Amino acid sequence: MTTPAESHSGGGASATGPTIVLVEDDPNLGVVLHDVLVGRGFAVTLCRAGDEAMAAFEARRPDLCLIDVMLPRQDGFELARQMRAIDERVPLVFLTARSLPEDRIHGLTLGADDYVTKPFNLEELVLRLRAVLRRTRATRQNGAAEGTWKIGAYLFSYRERRLSREGRIRSLTHKEAELLRLLCLRQNDVLERSTALVEVWGTDSIFTARSMDVYVSRLRKHLRDDPRIEILSVHGVGFSLVVHDNSET
Repeated sequence: MTTPAESHSGGGASATGPTIVLVEDDPNLGVVLHDVLVGRGFAVTLCRAGDEAMAAFEARRPDLCLIDVMLPRQDGFELARQMRAIDERVPLVFLTARSLPEDRIHGLTLGADDYVTKPFNLEELVLRLRAVLRRTRATRQNGAAEGTWKIGAYLFSYRERRLSREGRIRSLTHKEAELLRLLCLRQNDVLERSTALVEVWGTDSIFTARSMDVYVSRLRKHLRDDPRIEILSVHGVGFSLVVHDNSET
């Protein structure tokens, strides 16, 4: 006989809507929330504790995390810190029975996108989640204009010439940052060698072509800790930055 968590964990996988990791230790409320959200088109993974939630988070990289503050062994605030160390821009919404102002302030200080106090209206919760997703989606889409890209588990800041993952920061050289920017602008498409050479090196001579191959190898090493990321060589044409979907790994 399966428990509610077992029968619903990973539920909603067939949905095509936004992905959510739902962390709720109350079995009844967890199942109700799961079913309501799946019914509204979300793909939901239901977890009961922090370690289970972190495993789901790292495996699925969801569009949003909905976290109960009062969890066994590890509270939702600490879980949120761990998630933000991996992806500093993942939207976080807290659920809590605690209504003290200092708790709300603490959650918002952690960078929470919303803070919902129990009891709550399910339809209102769905609307608030959709509002958070709209705001964060707009922010991410504007990332290219701001010189910031999400590449798998990495965050690339072109202006700061910085590549960060799980709190670890790598400084890039000028040419590494320029080349990675061009690859990001054409993600899952092909960056022609001649285009990259002229834009980054100012010429497409055979000598600069060899130099570019070295820089592509460097970028591959910088990104190698996330197996979903590849910089493919397209023979006779150029290179392609490909980030595979979680479901493919």
